[in-house]
Amino acid sequence: MREWLEAARRAEALGFSTFIAQDHFANQLAPMPALAAAAGVTTSIRLATLVLDNDFRHPALLAKEAATLDMLSNGRFELGLGAGWLGADYAQTGIPLDPPPIRIARLRESIRIIKTLLASETPVSFAGEHYRIEELEPLPRPVQRPRPPIMLGGRQRAMLRLAAQEAEIVSISLLGQGGATFEQKVAWVREAAGPRLRNVELHVNISRLDLSGTPAEETPNALVGSVEHVVETLLKRRQEFGVTYYVIKAAAMDAFAPVIARLP
Repeated sequence: MREWLEAARRAEALGFSTFIAQDHFANQLAPMPALAAAAGVTTSIRLATLVLDNDFRHPALLAKEAATLDMLSNGRFELGLGAGWLGADYAQTGIPLDPPPIRIARLRESIRIIKTLLASETPVSFAGEHYRIEELEPLPRPVQRPRPPIMLGGRQRAMLRLAAQEAEIVSISLLGQGGATFEQKVAWVREAAGPRLRNVELHVNISRLDLSGTPAEETPNALVGSVEHVVETLLKRRQEFGVTYYVIKAAAMDAFAPVIARLP
């Protein structure tokens, strides 16, 4: 835990905008209490999940936890959600890994419930195919109004379309391209978002960061070259694709700090 809290403090001191927790049944902290602890040792950095598996929690419980964390952090929480994908998580817990259309349909209902509970000031009812709630009081209420921003992540067209229609932050996964290029995935998001695209932030995970290497063939999830070259690359991708939200590994925070200092 000491390493986790120190990483949160360090990220804030170096100027990073967001501190993130993942959601897998591996050797890692549970994301929501871990972020609550991080909120207690920081004052300005935002706190996010990237991303919570929808199948692990009922949306009514998750809405309550999200509102609580937003309150504890004084309005710094971003709720990242996904339909679930890692087979080991399901196999080891006995949770059924349903086909993608079912998981996405379940997530769609969860989003509707969570959005309503986070924004409402009156009791909420919902009757769907996968979830049902009756006159549930939406307490506590989050600090951010109408609600904390939602991130949805995915790599296939159906999931990215849902993200573009529902989320403030769209995480474009590059794990197994799924037969589509990054450019195609951005096009799917733009098409599905329509007029709301101006209010959507695009996100990519950086899997390779080398600030001392020779610039190589550019890929969306790699940043290689000098600090100046990486800054130019990020600005170019912002202009060309609208990508403004990047996540790097905690071990690379210090190396990446000079890039943050130079970005406008």
